[in-house]
Amino acid sequence: MTMPATPPPPQTHKAPRSPQGWAGPSSLYASPIPVRTPGLGDAIASEWTKIRSVRSTMWTLGVMIVLLVGIGLLTAFVVSLSDAPMGETPVLSLGFFGVLLGSICVITLGVLTIASEYSTGMMRTTLTACPSRARMLIAKSVVFFLLAFTITTVTTGIVGVLQTAMLDGATPDTGFWVRSTVGVGLYVAVLGLLSLALGAIIRHSAGAITIMIAVVLLPLVLAMFMFSPSLSGVQEALFQYSIPAQLGAMYEASMTMSGPSGWESLWIILGVTAVAMAGAFVSLDRRDV
Repeated sequence: MTMPATPPPPQTHKAPRSPQGWAGPSSLYASPIPVRTPGLGDAIASEWTKIRSVRSTMWTLGVMIVLLVGIGLLTAFVVSLSDAPMGETPVLSLGFFGVLLGSICVITLGVLTIASEYSTGMMRTTLTACPSRARMLIAKSVVFFLLAFTITTVTTGIVGVLQTAMLDGATPDTGFWVRSTVGVGLYVAVLGLLSLALGAIIRHSAGAITIMIAVVLLPLVLAMFMFSPSLSGVQEALFQYSIPAQLGAMYEASMTMSGPSGWESLWIILGVTAVAMAGAFVSLDRRDV
């Protein structure tokens, strides 16, 4: 009696091993995409994509442009109908009223640039893609500042040209042109950065916008109702250093004989904003999302 033949063992094929020792078909694939550490430029590109994609940017900046152009030309038209001589009053100073109201739109956008992400939960995604909170805040600040500065400067320049063509007044020199366009654009953009810093600290859109509007308008309103002689010093300080007074000083339309004049207003708002941004950095670093 013969025993059945034992079947041969199954043939096995060993997969080639990668230099790291892991065997498998995927070890033969090398991605053509270079791997690099993302930097500030990538964060800025991401924030630019976000700020130009949301509707709040279009609405706030669109309303600001309408206010600057509409109020500026309406003011010039009313002055032209009155037939009152402008005298030594600079024609460009009529742009103050539109810029003051338009700055509220920049304040709103500055707060929404960061506070809205906390409201919607988008901040978790942002910090997952960009774990460095300082880099994220810098990127948001750079993108917002450049956008607000460009829009404000270009619009005030156009309004200034149209007002000069509509009215006969003192011919503004080059320094006044620069201050009432580039200077005002810088002031409004820095004011927007102050709003962005407050939004990072408060983390609530409506609350931060309300506080910023109060910062802009409340000191001037309070000063108007300080009738007591004992409060005359406080009243004078509020008149001199309120944001409307500082903005008016950029147009040489100061409310008082003393106080900041010309570019001094820009240095004051820069100092306040620097302190607020430092507080925003500390708040982002020490608080959870």
